[in-house]
Amino acid sequence: MPPTASRIDLHLHTTHSDGSLPPAEVVALAKQASVVALAITDHDILSGIAEAAEAGRAVGIEVIPGVEISSRYGDSELHMLGYYLDVSDRTLADRLAQLRAGRRDRNPRIIERLRALDMEITYEEVAALAGTESVGRPHIARVLMQKGYVQSAKEAFDRYLAEGRPAHVARELPEPAEAIRWIREAGGVPVLAHPLWTKLNEQGLLTLCQTLKNEGLGGIEVHYSTHKKSQTSEYLNIAKRLDLLVTGGSDFHGVTKPDIEVGVGRGGLKVSPKLLEPLQKAAAA
Repeated sequence: MPPTASRIDLHLHTTHSDGSLPPAEVVALAKQASVVALAITDHDILSGIAEAAEAGRAVGIEVIPGVEISSRYGDSELHMLGYYLDVSDRTLADRLAQLRAGRRDRNPRIIERLRALDMEITYEEVAALAGTESVGRPHIARVLMQKGYVQSAKEAFDRYLAEGRPAHVARELPEPAEAIRWIREAGGVPVLAHPLWTKLNEQGLLTLCQTLKNEGLGGIEVHYSTHKKSQTSEYLNIAKRLDLLVTGGSDFHGVTKPDIEVGVGRGGLKVSPKLLEPLQKAAAA
């Protein structure tokens, strides 16, 4: 049975980046999950928003223009979500195109490393499966799954594609402050995605968020599919202490994260629609 209480989902991916479903189908799943507003946050690309918005109008769901931008944080990454962006902003479009070009340069090198490990895989196969110019490691993982080299996307990353694994290739990324600036300059509100990925304790994350707030960070993704209750409480406390907006979303991808569903994550996610108004006000300020 679908959930009956209304909710929002501000972190969704489609086939325009590394999701496995087109925007209209993601919106249809959102309707089934009683989602009243959602954000398409594809990686480094805005092209899926128009289709989602059209589908949303047809079923009465507000579609917020969004994006997810990867930034370099030491030896790892921080992801910045941007909400209520001006999708016609040419400067942002050019910046995102440069990030996608970085992926294009990296992907053939990853394929070369996989082939050196005796895996029969070609970049052409990966690009055909992706069907978009935003080709990334999740698409490579899906081809590895299809060919039987791994059983899941997680296994593909854990064994081959993640940092420190034999097929990993680093790429050029902006600094977190730069990603925040890009979002601000396009009229959007920047939000730190899935803070558990930082692997920082509460004090460390508090310090990081204070630094990022000084650079223009507007919010933190408190509610997320894989956050434990203790983590959600910790992130909520940080948001209150620093006067940051609270957001949340499932991070739905489809087949590469099969345990994550639109609107409900692993079943227990419920992001309140009450969180939307403060985000709207921040975007309009």
